[in-house]
Amino acid sequence: MSIGSIDQMTAQMRLMAAQAGGVQGLASEPVAPGNQTSAFGEMLKNSIDKVNELQGTGNAMAKAFELGSEEYSLAEVMIAKQKASVAMQATVQVRNKFMEAYKEVMRMSL
Repeated sequence: MSIGSIDQMTAQMRLMAAQAGGVQGLASEPVAPGNQTSAFGEMLKNSIDKVNELQGTGNAMAKAFELGSEEYSLAEVMIAKQKASVAMQATVQVRNKFMEAYKEVMRMSL
């Protein structure tokens, strides 16, 4: 995998993350070369925070439903739990791909 393809993949991931998570500015604003690490770190932190928020919301809704609250229907609870599950699975898959890319870069000889 060349550096150009890694940069292209990173740009595509930023665009997809911005579209999926509603993060504004990451996809349209160019990032200065020295600021790429902080922009990536911020995007990663925001994504993990969003997954955590989805899991918390799903758990709170499920607990309220289990305690007999009529605030949420079973369908709403199931959808919230499924959103949290899909977000977590996507996060794990992104982590796995980054780890594979990192290992491949580390195997490269200079």
